Amino acid sequence: MLFAGLVSRAFAAGPVEPAYIKSLAAPGKMVLVVEYYDGSSAIVSRKGYASAIGFRARSSNEIVIDDKITLHLFGVEPCEGQMVNRKEGFSGSCEDFAEQQLKILLKYPKVILCRAFVSEENAPKQDVTCFGHYFFPGSLDSISNFEEDLVALGALRLAKKADGSLMRPDLAEAERIGRQGFGMWADPRTKR
Repeated sequence: MLFAGLVSRAFAAGPVEPAYIKSLAAPGKMVLVVEYYDGSSAIVSRKGYASAIGFRARSSNEIVIDDKITLHLFGVEPCEGQMVNRKEGFSGSCEDFAEQQLKILLKYPKVILCRAFVSEENAPKQDVTCFGHYFFPGSLDSISNFEEDLVALGALRLAKKADGSLMRPDLAEAERIGRQGFGMWADPRTKR
């Protein structure tokens, strides 16, 4: 609950600076950096990882760093049960659809920058928000937030607190976009 209350302050750290995220790139490797913030939105620590094969999804909202550390995309979850999305030729579980979409996001970024609170630094499963830097010379140079993309695509939905309020109100617009018929929202059974 503390993380949920402070999440907006973590995002108050500001948008990702394009020059900074680009400077983290390493030739021939995918780089993942986790920045740990204190309660005043100051970076107190960083941990970096590089992989020639990239990083993989463990589930619909988890990224495996190594056998000891998993990053959990905070405040988002798959729908429950089965779904059909004819436009995308998918029929199966909500979890499988969301994991498939996360795997696609993890396939091409040159750099993944994640933010977490310092309390997460030594946890085996860390609540984070992540951004990918995608660069294809001459055609694409962009930075996007994983959770926002997955929610707007209808792969994940916003999780709620016990009181019914959104854990990630900053992503409400992304869910509104997704509810227009993308991903899970194309199946009328997933409407709530």
